[in-house]
Amino acid sequence: MKSASPRPFLPKAITSHPTVVTVAATANNFMRQMSIKPYIPRLRRREFLMKDRVASLHALRNQIFKEKGGGSIPTIVIGGFVPDATEAVEFQRDLFRNYGSIYYFNFARNGFSLKMFFAQLADLLEDINQRGEKPVIFSISFGCGLVGAFLRSEMNDPSLMIKGVLMASPVLCIADLIREEREKGSGVRMLESNLKRILRSSSTSPEDAGRQIERARRCFQSLFEAGAENRQLNHRHLSIRKKIMEVVGKTPTKGGYERVLALKEFTPPTHDRPIFAGPALVLLAEREEDILVPASPTLALLRNYDSRAALFPRGKVKKVVSENIDDPVAHASLIFHHHCYSPLIDAWYSRLQVTQLFAVV
Repeated sequence: MKSASPRPFLPKAITSHPTVVTVAATANNFMRQMSIKPYIPRLRRREFLMKDRVASLHALRNQIFKEKGGGSIPTIVIGGFVPDATEAVEFQRDLFRNYGSIYYFNFARNGFSLKMFFAQLADLLEDINQRGEKPVIFSISFGCGLVGAFLRSEMNDPSLMIKGVLMASPVLCIADLIREEREKGSGVRMLESNLKRILRSSSTSPEDAGRQIERARRCFQSLFEAGAENRQLNHRHLSIRKKIMEVVGKTPTKGGYERVLALKEFTPPTHDRPIFAGPALVLLAEREEDILVPASPTLALLRNYDSRAALFPRGKVKKVVSENIDDPVAHASLIFHHHCYSPLIDAWYSRLQVTQLFAVV
């Protein structure tokens, strides 16, 4: 028996009037801008050490934003390829604020550097630690690969304290998205095809790279629109949709291209070395295989009890499932399936908070 259709987010009388929804979306965007503000860590010694190691500090510097919250467990949000971190967790913001302030990493538009990302993340961790707090790092898709690479890098020195790590639909290496050889009968995913074209363009010409990034742009727009299909979107959805399309449309070729190149630098996970030894939660969507390839090393390791225990000795892996069989949870679908993700996230944070209170006592 099929589950009932998802309930409308807004009464029909409201959703049927575009002007009302537009005004509500504009108001929602204004309120977000008021509460989410640019943030600069007090100490940025690692970032400034990058001056002679990267092409341009200005072009490669990621933007950090902060949103104040209650509690003493702050969250650092690392998004995927798109959207920006400030948009990716729109429907988890209230949840995170209940436990502490939120710090958002929005990637540089005009380029990308793993070294710069590592330096800025380490500086932010040190800044938060000096306030007497240990943050949770919450990452999504490609952002999980960035966090995994950071945790295994020299930048993650022992003085930096992390309360926990939460990964949603992790992409920890390029082999999660691209196969070396096409597997018979499994087809080629749209994202896989686009990434292959982008990587091949590196050996041809800048013009070809630009064409392939434009194809990828349309791919990400299509993926978002597919998630929105047959849904009644409320003012928050529409506000976020506008921001996402702006990011996808206005990110220059160089910025998108260098993020893809960063993916090539991720070391595939192995069960002989943990990614994070502290509290961790990994959330796998029902339909991960729509994006991740069947031979994904990350999926294989996380679906095996022994290997996932080796990767996250104090971690749990949860499958995010929809109650509606006609609306399964897609890869990193925190916007459209927030009602499926948020209870799992909230329960994990609650246990962290209880552990912290016992530690104080």
